[in-house]
Amino acid sequence: MIEREELIKIGRFNKPHGVKGELSFTFTDDVFDRTDCPYIVCEIDGIFVPFFIEEYRFKSDTTALIKLEDVDNETEARAFSLLDVYFPKSYYDTEAEEEVPSDYFIGFTVVDSELGELGKIVAVDDSTENVLFEIDHAGRELLVPAVDEFVSEIDEENRRLYMSIPEGLLTL
Repeated sequence: MIEREELIKIGRFNKPHGVKGELSFTFTDDVFDRTDCPYIVCEIDGIFVPFFIEEYRFKSDTTALIKLEDVDNETEARAFSLLDVYFPKSYYDTEAEEEVPSDYFIGFTVVDSELGELGKIVAVDDSTENVLFEIDHAGRELLVPAVDEFVSEIDEENRRLYMSIPEGLLTL
């Protein structure tokens, strides 16, 4: 079963395009074009379901037309209208990526160099220029700036993010 922590939101399906099952897709990350992953993921009735990509073509730098396998007409495609589209984190190569999407870190445990384990990242607030990790610290919400200068190590295998958060930024 696919879990939310294993995924990164990369866009949203808009509406069907034509009568052969194509969907208009607005994306924030074109990772589906840069990797060998043959599928994307959508949340259907609370369950994350993979859908294999039959073909796609770009309309602009933020829009593509996607044809999913076994979606062969406008009626079937309409069921995907306004669904968020996710991509598996396992296909991201963080060594090769210049900038990893902030959603990538949801589910990681944050460990501060002075205070130790702070908790898990439950969300990322990117509504402003200053992106913040929202950390669940024993039921309390901590907001920590998601900046490279604070990150000392990323342990992808154990899903841990080691940080050196400046003194006074957190008052626990």
